Amino acid sequence: MKDDYVIVLDFLPHGKASDRKAEPLVQVLGEKFFNLLEVVIRDDTEVKPKERIYIGGEKRDKVKYIRGRISYRDLTSFAKSELEEILIELMSKEEKKFVNVFNIAGPMSTRMHTLELLPGIGKKHLWDIIRERKKKPFESFKDLQERVEMLPDPRKMIIKRILKELEGKDRHRLFVGAGVF
Repeated sequence: MKDDYVIVLDFLPHGKASDRKAEPLVQVLGEKFFNLLEVVIRDDTEVKPKERIYIGGEKRDKVKYIRGRISYRDLTSFAKSELEEILIELMSKEEKKFVNVFNIAGPMSTRMHTLELLPGIGKKHLWDIIRERKKKPFESFKDLQERVEMLPDPRKMIIKRILKELEGKDRHRLFVGAGVF
């Protein structure tokens, strides 16, 4: 799954010190599939952290070419520090999509449910969520927290899960790459 738009995490005007050729480089996060990429920017262009840029198949105004995917450990310290805030902003723009995770997630096996992959959800919260969503689908994070007693902040759960996936700490993918949701 490819993203058409990415959010700039860090701009390196002269590339990385380890690069053979000095060219303007940005580390970015895919807007929908949360892929981490390095993208080379046109020489006459500057971008800022948190800026949304187009990398799709049509004419690109700021992007020279996509260098490729990178791993979390390849990110600069600044890019890592920006990541959580950018995820919060993306989540607030598409809250319904993320709330829907709690409405449609199903079992992975006879012993494990997809929701249990979210930090803070054990068997008790799992059954409370399933019981409440049968009555009526959740409409917002606020609705979810009001109807499921003692539930930790669902936004933070999802952000922690996305970061865990980006860091490669779990083989299951809910959000990063060709995620389920």
